[in-house]
Amino acid sequence: MTVKLQHSYPQSPELLLRKLQGLIKHPRQVKQVHSLLITNGHLLPSSNASNLKWMATLLYNCLIRAYLNSEEPHKALLIYTHMLAHQAPPNNLTFPSIIKKAATCSHSIAFMIGTPLHTHVIKLGLLRDLFTQTSLVVLYARLGNLSDACHVFEEIAQPCVVSSNAMLDALGKNGDMESALLLFDSMPERDVVSWTSIINGFGRNRRFGEAIQFFVKMMGHEDVRSCLVKPNEATFVSVLFSCSNLDGVGALHYGKHIHGYIIRNEVELTVFMGTALIALYGKMGCLENAIKTFDGMVVKGVCTWNAMISSLACNGREKQALDLFEKMKMQGLRPDEVTFIAVITACARSNSLELGLGFFQSMRRDFRVVPRMEHYGCVVDLLGRAGLLEEAAEFIRRMPFDPNATVLGPLLGACKVHGAIELGNEVGRRLLELQPHHCGRYVTLSNIYAGGEVWSHAADWRKAMIEAGISKIPAYSMIDAM
Repeated sequence: MTVKLQHSYPQSPELLLRKLQGLIKHPRQVKQVHSLLITNGHLLPSSNASNLKWMATLLYNCLIRAYLNSEEPHKALLIYTHMLAHQAPPNNLTFPSIIKKAATCSHSIAFMIGTPLHTHVIKLGLLRDLFTQTSLVVLYARLGNLSDACHVFEEIAQPCVVSSNAMLDALGKNGDMESALLLFDSMPERDVVSWTSIINGFGRNRRFGEAIQFFVKMMGHEDVRSCLVKPNEATFVSVLFSCSNLDGVGALHYGKHIHGYIIRNEVELTVFMGTALIALYGKMGCLENAIKTFDGMVVKGVCTWNAMISSLACNGREKQALDLFEKMKMQGLRPDEVTFIAVITACARSNSLELGLGFFQSMRRDFRVVPRMEHYGCVVDLLGRAGLLEEAAEFIRRMPFDPNATVLGPLLGACKVHGAIELGNEVGRRLLELQPHHCGRYVTLSNIYAGGEVWSHAADWRKAMIEAGISKIPAYSMIDAM
């Protein structure tokens, strides 16, 4: 969009405000209007005339909104500081968007910005504004400060559905699902966000069965049956995530029913919905369903390719996974952190040692992806499966951070497979320091000694597990209808 702005003569603040409002989604033109506002002196301290003061406030509010919508949202905070410095009084329209933006920043920055903004709101007597209160609830939820979120919410005289949804999200993010359910039941009006917030909250707190049951309750509710409320993308992604992570019989059954609902009702299969279905089918071993879903998607994101590569790698199709990775790159998509976890896993399972090590080296060199703990764990698994236990141990020693169970676990498993008793004992003890109540670590250590026919030590580890009050989790077999 090309817009010509006249610079040769002074322009009134009212005219520039109208231009700014019309160009708010066009960053280049916003900067031009901003320049005119500065050169015309409309952002400087004005006279005591009330209309001029509030005109400056309107201009600053509009600039804040414009920069929040741009690729330089941090400038909105700078505009706010200029607003204060130039004595333009903030009003109830100033704070909601800027507080919500602060909530999307990193935890430290959100705290550093959010607390002073809340203080300004109180000093200016704007705490009773519903939109400002709701944005503060969102902020404190992001900071994990549930008590302050509750305190702000309790001060709302008549919470609307938006503010109640913000509180539902805050409670879910901080693990208080019982209070979230009480609030949900007390809401006079609920929308799809209300239902989804509860489903997502259960999933976030690893209560996957309850998330699925709440989705079932939602679909049977009169508001859904009468089409007043319809599940949306976020609803489907949340419930499919819970299906993917639910252990035991039924997860695949529910997932297929949800997929059937999507097809029957001609719901658009978005990138995230399709990715969630691929991840579900891949985890449940229904690889043909995953492939069919992947092939049927018109638009695929990097996350979609990641899910398909991972599904292939985890279901014995390692070569296809690696071929798909090459095809992904040919499509012009840039691999991310998750992609490399999937492809190095595929290399480990197909014993492609050199190829896997090459991918690990190329992460930072070719794609500027910084290896995380999970990537180091994949490489340890790669080396361990190849029987290179000393190399794996040396690789761990050279890591830039202390290893956790993600890295040490694969090495312990490799020690069991290859009968490395001494190294296995060392690694196992380090793991027990990190996970003292993990039954699998005791069992693996016992099995390592049993494999070496050191029966006394094998019995000692079983005894130690019993004395620690740790029970072995019983195995189960799951047969789902394919």
